[in-house]
Amino acid sequence: MRVFLVGGLVAVGLTAAGCNLAPTMSRSDIVAEPSACTTKRFEVYFAEGEARLTDVARQAIGLTATQLQGCRIDKVQVIGLADASGGHSANQTLSERRAIAVVEAFEAAGWPAPVFDVDGVGDQGAAMPGGVNEPMRRRTEVLVEASPRT
Repeated sequence: MRVFLVGGLVAVGLTAAGCNLAPTMSRSDIVAEPSACTTKRFEVYFAEGEARLTDVARQAIGLTATQLQGCRIDKVQVIGLADASGGHSANQTLSERRAIAVVEAFEAAGWPAPVFDVDGVGDQGAAMPGGVNEPMRRRTEVLVEASPRT
C-alpha cells in the first residue's frame, strides 16, 4: 500500500502486489448527471425608473427557458422591486411593471401562464440604515420550480 499526501488530504493507493481489486462499479454508477429540471433562481436588473428589459435580462430569461425546455414548469414566482427614489405609489407601480415584463418574456418563450405568481413590493425595505437609497433593488427576483416530465 502507498500513502500519498495530496492537497492536504491523505490518499491511499493499493499496489498491484498488495491487492487486486477489480472495479465493480462504472463511473456512470457513481457520478450522475444533474437533472436540468430543478429549481432555478436568478435576478433581472433594470435601469433606474425603467421596466423595460435590457438585452442582458432577455439573455438570462432565454437561457433559463432553454435550460428548462422539456421540463414541467410547476411554478414561477416573480417579485418586482424598486429603490427608494420617487414616491411610494410610483415605486409600487414600477415594481409591478417590472415583474410583468419578466412574465411576458417567459410567456413569449412558450411557458404556461397559469404557473406564474407575480407580485410587486415597491420600495418596501429599499432604504438602508441612515436613509441611504439601495439601487440594487432595481430588479425582479425570479424563482422557477421545475420537475422532469413523467
